[in-house]
Amino acid sequence: MKSRKLFAFIFEAVIAGLAFAFVLQLLFRPEAFDIPKTVTFVESRTPERIDAGGSGGIASYAFAVEQAAPAVVNIYTKKIITQRSNTIFDDPLFRRFFGNRGLPAPKQRIENSLGSGVIVNETGYLLTNNHVIEGATEIAVVLADGRIAAAAIVGTDPESDLAVLKINADNLPAIAFGNSDELRVGDVVLAIGNPFGVGQTVTSGIVSAKGRSDLGLSTFENFIQTDAAINPGNSGGALINTQGDLIGINTAIFSRSGGSQGIGFAIPSSLVKGIMTQIIEQGRAMRGWLGVDMQDVNAALAESFGLQTETGAIVAGIHAGSPAYQAGLKVGDVILSAAGRPVYNSKTLMNIIAGHPPGSTLPLHILRNGEVYNLEAVMGERPTPQRRR
Repeated sequence: MKSRKLFAFIFEAVIAGLAFAFVLQLLFRPEAFDIPKTVTFVESRTPERIDAGGSGGIASYAFAVEQAAPAVVNIYTKKIITQRSNTIFDDPLFRRFFGNRGLPAPKQRIENSLGSGVIVNETGYLLTNNHVIEGATEIAVVLADGRIAAAAIVGTDPESDLAVLKINADNLPAIAFGNSDELRVGDVVLAIGNPFGVGQTVTSGIVSAKGRSDLGLSTFENFIQTDAAINPGNSGGALINTQGDLIGINTAIFSRSGGSQGIGFAIPSSLVKGIMTQIIEQGRAMRGWLGVDMQDVNAALAESFGLQTETGAIVAGIHAGSPAYQAGLKVGDVILSAAGRPVYNSKTLMNIIAGHPPGSTLPLHILRNGEVYNLEAVMGERPTPQRRR
C-alpha cells in the first residue's frame, strides 16, 4: 500500500512538473508549439531487409521491432472528473421543491489513465486514439528512450477515434507507413504498446480478417482484425508488419474478461494517413456529404422493389438543398452502386460517400420505379458531429 501511494505521489509530481514546464514554454517560447500546416512521412522500407524466417534458423521479427519500437510512446493523461456526492440532488422532484438551495458543491477528483501512441514525423507529430486523450487536462508522453515531453492536441476525429498530438523534442524517431490495402488474411503482424502500464511490450499474431464494421466502436469502421494480444493500455499503439512498417493503430478488443481473447481491432494505415494529413493541413477531417437518410434493404423490401438480392440502400429522406436534392434523388430510390462500387447496405454507402472529398463528383446507379438511372452528385462537406454531453 505504501509503495502504491509513493508511486501515485511520484506520478503526480512528474505530471505537475511537466505542466509547469509546458506553461513556461508557452509563455517564453510560444514558437516551440507553432504547428506547420504540412507533414511528411517516412517511406516504407524494402522487403529485402526482413530477417524473419531465415534459412535453417528460428524465425525472428527482431529487425521489425528494432525499426518500429523507438517510435512507439506511452501516453499518460490526467482528467478532472466532477461529480455530486449523492445523485438524489439531481432528481427533478427534489429540485422542484428545494431548487438549488443548500445543495452541496460538486466534488472533483483527478483520474489518471494511460495509453499508447506512435511518432509519425520527426518534427514531433504523433498519432493515438481519440478515446485515449478525450477530456484530458494534461498529457504526458514518455518516449522509448525514457525522455518525457508534454503534448499539445493538434486535432481529433471522434468519428474514426483518431487524434493527432505534437511534442517538442530533438532527435525523434519516426515510424514508416506501410500500405494496409496490401495486407492479406494470414499475414504476420506485431502489436506494440503499453498494456496495463507494464512498459513497452511486443506481441505477435496474424491478420484474422479485414474490413470489419458494424462493431459500434466508431462512426466509420473498416478495422483490421488480429489475434495479436491487445490489452488495456495498448490503445493508440502500433500494429506493424514484418518490415517494421505501420499498418494500423490498435484501437479496441472484444473481450468478456477485459483482457485479450484473441480478437483485437486496428484502424488501417490507409485510413489513418489521410485523416492525419487533413487534421494537420486543414485543422479537421473533411468528409463528403450527400444529405440523405438511408435504410437497409430487407427481404420484404427487396420483394416489393423487385430486387434479386437484399442489397442496396433505400433513400428514406433527403435534406433540403443538399447534394442529393441538387442531383435529383428522390425518396424511395434504391442506390445500387456509388462511384462504381456496389452498395451492400447503408453502412457501405456512408463509407463511400465519406471517402469522396467535398467538391468531388459522385456517380450514382439507382433503381426508381423499376427503372435504372445514372445520376451524379457534387459532394458537400459532412457537418461536424455534436459533442456528447
